[in-house]
Amino acid sequence: MHQHVIVSFGEGREFEYKFSQAEAAKPSPAEARQWFDQEFIALEADVPSPIGKVLLADRILSVAKYAGERRFREQVEWAERYARNAVALLARDFVKVDVANYTVGY
Repeated sequence: MHQHVIVSFGEGREFEYKFSQAEAAKPSPAEARQWFDQEFIALEADVPSPIGKVLLADRILSVAKYAGERRFREQVEWAERYARNAVALLARDFVKVDVANYTVGY
């Protein structure tokens, strides 16, 4: 079984990550949540929420949006960590983060 993450900033601007289950240890959901919380704060991300809560998908989208396409292109280790944490946090083997349309698909 493989884990597969696609982060898209628009047509022709996608970053794809594939990991086997046997590869380096995957973070626990709690570790993934903590990583996204830290990145969300470090990037000074903001999510307008009418109910005052930031959902998991909002954190994943906001971190990608505020980190930007350039960071995914230039900081490969960080981008791979983002991908590993996204699948761990959502407990899915496939995740597509569409920053341009602000959606997360499984």
